[in-house]
Amino acid sequence: ILEIAIAEKAAKEIAKRSRGTPRIAIRLLKRVRDFANHRGEKAITHECSDYALSRLEIDAAGLDAADFRYLKFIAQNYRGGPVGIETIAAAIGEERDTVEDTIEPYLIQQGFVEKTPRGRVITEFAWAHLRT
Repeated sequence: ILEIAIAEKAAKEIAKRSRGTPRIAIRLLKRVRDFANHRGEKAITHECSDYALSRLEIDAAGLDAADFRYLKFIAQNYRGGPVGIETIAAAIGEERDTVEDTIEPYLIQQGFVEKTPRGRVITEFAWAHLRT
């Protein structure tokens, strides 16, 4: 459909960073294809996919710029938390609903954030990921 070949390793890299969501995988594949076309490549290679995804600010764990803003805010301003959702939303410039429905679910599912009665707290796993 996209009229470009893709290396198996590149396809796996895109899938790994797509959060296990087909809609995101298709969106990323199209963006990576655009990078490959711009570079004049006949196929999407692993190097091309890694370069494109890095430029799109999507790391190996599938975290994007909004996820990092969320995690870094808690880490830098509240030493890991706890911090309330309203404070986080205001600080990162997102609506509360957007944070709760879009950003937090993946972070919680992957073990980067925990909800507590006192607020959101980043985990040791998140601290380690931020250090890399």
